[in-house]
Amino acid sequence: MSQVPPAPVSVSAGAAGSTGPTGEPAQMTHREILEALSGLLLAMFVAMLSSTVVTNALPRIVSDLHGTQTGYTWVVVSTMLAMTVTTPIWGKLSDLFSKKLLVQLALVIYIVGSLIAAFAPSMEVLIGARVVQGLGVGGLTALVQVVIATMISPRERGRYSGYLGAVFALATVSGPLIGGVIVDSALGWRGCFFVGLPFAVAAFFLLQKTLHLPVVKRPVHIDYLGATLIVAGVSILLVWVSLAGNQFAWASTTTAVLVAVGVVVLVLAVYVEARVAVEPVIPLRLFRDRTIALATVASVMIGVAMFGSTVYLSQYFQTARGMTPTEAGLMSIAMVGGLFVSSIVSGRIISDTGRWKHWLVGGMVLVVIGLGLLGTIDETTSLVVIGAFMAILGVGLGATMQNLVLSVQNNVSLADMGSASSVVAFFRSMGGSIGVSVLGALLSTQVANRISDATGTPVDHESHDVPDMSTLSGPARLVVEHAFGASFGEIFLVATPFALVALVCVLFIREVPLRTSNLDAEAQASPEVAAELHTAIAIKP
Repeated sequence: MSQVPPAPVSVSAGAAGSTGPTGEPAQMTHREILEALSGLLLAMFVAMLSSTVVTNALPRIVSDLHGTQTGYTWVVVSTMLAMTVTTPIWGKLSDLFSKKLLVQLALVIYIVGSLIAAFAPSMEVLIGARVVQGLGVGGLTALVQVVIATMISPRERGRYSGYLGAVFALATVSGPLIGGVIVDSALGWRGCFFVGLPFAVAAFFLLQKTLHLPVVKRPVHIDYLGATLIVAGVSILLVWVSLAGNQFAWASTTTAVLVAVGVVVLVLAVYVEARVAVEPVIPLRLFRDRTIALATVASVMIGVAMFGSTVYLSQYFQTARGMTPTEAGLMSIAMVGGLFVSSIVSGRIISDTGRWKHWLVGGMVLVVIGLGLLGTIDETTSLVVIGAFMAILGVGLGATMQNLVLSVQNNVSLADMGSASSVVAFFRSMGGSIGVSVLGALLSTQVANRISDATGTPVDHESHDVPDMSTLSGPARLVVEHAFGASFGEIFLVATPFALVALVCVLFIREVPLRTSNLDAEAQASPEVAAELHTAIAIKP
């Protein structure tokens, strides 16, 4: 991969250094790395919890605030979209400013968004608050990966990625359970937005105490125009997908205008990133590398399949199976248990062997199988069978998500680590936003059509999308449960081809043994910068 000449760099250490017996800088020990990671892992827990704790509350939230299926979709999409479009910006900022201060700033933004959401009087305010939360979550998601990549060599990173996967699994398991219990308690759904605040505050102060990194300073050029165009283009297309079929027909003048404007804005964004921006938020030169190009496409497809399908599992259990939020949270253990085990096991083995591709391929095969099996479910499918299908999907995701980022980080220089890591996260979240929006629109249409067929009466999508199941009579409840149950199966079937595309991309990624040092490629790009970083990175906190 070709490298551009590095900008002038100055490196300052975050703490006093220490040296080994020969006078060389001493590498961080396992214990020191764990101490530095403690705050980061807690911050990542906060980021994951913000999404999972609300999952089981969404049906109740939308019902209480008189929302629709479109509103349900946008409570999720608004956070993911804000996270998506700001991830590469956070990644770029991490190449320019103190990574610790940026993580702490992201935590503060998350806290503000959570407080607004907790007191939201309407769906509109709630969606706006979720946008603010997404800004903070985007920073936490991108920066934790970047900091880990800065401190730890690719060969050892698999070991610590396992801890990251464990935290992800813990948040994913505990989030729905905590959220379900809170929703069923006197606190109600608003309590879900308070639960992450103590963890965020604790992470802020823990980072201040334990995280000490070199601060790399160079001339700052933030691509505001490119970021704005990316936000605008993606938002326009997602608004089109979520409203088409409800507010206007798919084949209509409004559709043509929204699609045309969205595409034109994105084309302008590509032009700005390629020709105008001094330091683009998405450096297009990175895509000259085959691994990054294929991993990017795979990330989009995984995002569509993973987020687009799993975000509606809680709604399936509550609407098609009549479960309480707490019961729906318990059902998530099957999938997250598989994710937990596979992320830990794959991370440790990859660190021991330095080989990672077969884990990616095997994981994607299981994702395809899991989604295909979930495509067969309806409101009568055995819960044990559904749990087995979810476990298969979880094992596949656990072996895929972190290791896809690892394959990219192993292929770039330390100078591009922030941008490359955030690009993969950006496109995975982009795929998730698209998947949630598209599959949400499909669910709305299919449920309304099935209720219309069963009752012989046309159903308005906007007024009958998220019913309160506890208020329905026996016959009406059976009709709604069947409509939702059969429609959810179709969502998983639609998501399966996207996972297949990701599998094909992973098959063509060339495996490069993991580097044992962050500086292997850096010395070729810039010997002077490499020497400074070698000293600074090795300094003990």
